[in-house]
Amino acid sequence: MLKLGLPALVLAAFAAPAFAHVTLETQEAPVGGTYKAVLRVPHGCEGSPTVKIRVQIPEGVIAVKPMPKPGWTLETVKGKYAASYDYYGTPTSEGVTEVVWSGGRLPDEFYDEFVFRTYLTAGLTAGKHLYFPVVQECETGADRWIEIPAEGKDADDYETPAPGIKLLPKK
Repeated sequence: MLKLGLPALVLAAFAAPAFAHVTLETQEAPVGGTYKAVLRVPHGCEGSPTVKIRVQIPEGVIAVKPMPKPGWTLETVKGKYAASYDYYGTPTSEGVTEVVWSGGRLPDEFYDEFVFRTYLTAGLTAGKHLYFPVVQECETGADRWIEIPAEGKDADDYETPAPGIKLLPKK
């Protein structure tokens, strides 16, 4: 059993709100290049362990390669894109549209990360934000991190914001 002193408990109490949502570790990336998405899952659903993570891949994000996670089953859902994209000289019009990790068990009191690599196409707009909606399913209940901020708002204005990144100009 882990025992924390009073200073650690006070620090944890003030730090908790910052980690209340599923977020991306790196929150900005340039268009026209690869991006390693590290989803941080800080808790379960009202005390219930997480058993499935589903990530919706937004339009303009291609060549998705998720990282297997020991103890979890990994699957991808593939489909057609709304447009054809250039991937290092190869026209690409279909690919992964959703990534699902399931079958594992992440207790509420633990934190974990789920990783996938992508290519952010040059057609995405630098200066804008790009969101990856996530559904976190638990043994009891689910949290739907799917709210995409309206123009002029940001993720802090929402109760269940989708994790997102700011798109930077191509390097």
